[in-house]
Amino acid sequence: MSGTGPRENIFPTRMALTNTKLRLKGAQTGHSLLAKKRDALTTRFRAILRRVDEAKRKMGRVMQLASFSLAEVTYATGDISYLVQEQAKSASFKVKAKQENVSGVVLPAFEVDRVQGSDFNLTGLGRGGQQVLRAKEVYAKAVETLVDLASLQTAFMILDEVIRATNRRVNAIEHVIIPRLENTIKYITSELDEMDREEFFRLKKVQGKKKRDAEAAEALRKHQESAEITEVPPDLAGGGGDLLGSKDEDVIF
Repeated sequence: MSGTGPRENIFPTRMALTNTKLRLKGAQTGHSLLAKKRDALTTRFRAILRRVDEAKRKMGRVMQLASFSLAEVTYATGDISYLVQEQAKSASFKVKAKQENVSGVVLPAFEVDRVQGSDFNLTGLGRGGQQVLRAKEVYAKAVETLVDLASLQTAFMILDEVIRATNRRVNAIEHVIIPRLENTIKYITSELDEMDREEFFRLKKVQGKKKRDAEAAEALRKHQESAEITEVPPDLAGGGGDLLGSKDEDVIF
C-alpha cells in the first residue's frame, strides 16, 4: 500500500482528502514565507555582526584614549573625581530607545541625547584645564560608542534567538509536517482507489447476476408459452367423426 511512513490517523474520505490537500498547500506556503523571513533575518544578522565587530574595535581604541586622557588629567591636576561629583547636578547624557521592525521582529535601538553645557565648567581652572576638556570629550565619545555597541549587541542577541526559532520551524515543516501530509494524501488516494475498484467489481457482479436472472426468467417464459401452445383441450380430441351418423338415444323420431 502506498503512503507507508509517518502519516495522520484519518478516515479515508474525499472530504478528508480535500482538507489534507488544503493543509499541505498552507504548509508549503508557510514554509516559503518562513524561509524568506529567515533569509532576511540572516542578512540583517550578518550586517549587525560586522557592525558589532567594528564597534568593539572602536570601543577598545576609544577606551584606550580615555584612559590616557584620565592619566594626563591626574598627572596635571591630581584627583578631581570629588570635584566632578560635587558639581554634577544633572545628567549630561540621556539614552532614548526606539523600535525597528525587521520582518516582523522588533529590534530595540538606543540613541544618545547629549545635553549641551556642563555643571563643572570651572574644573581645572587653576591648572590642567586643557587636559580636563580633552578627557571630557574623549569620555563623551566613549559613552556614545558604548550606547551604540549596546544597541547592536541587543539586536544581535534577539536576532540570534529568532533565527534559531525560525530555523527550527522551517526544518519541522520541511522534514516532518509536509512529508506526513504527503503520506496521508497518498494513503487516502490509495484507499479511495481501492474502494472504487471494489465498488466497480461489486457493480459488475450485481449486473451479471441481474443479467443471468433476466435470461433465466426469459427462458422460463418462453418454455411456458411453448407448453401452452402444444397442449390440446380434451373436448377437441375426437373432432374428426360423423355428426349425422351419430345417434342420440334421447331423441325419438
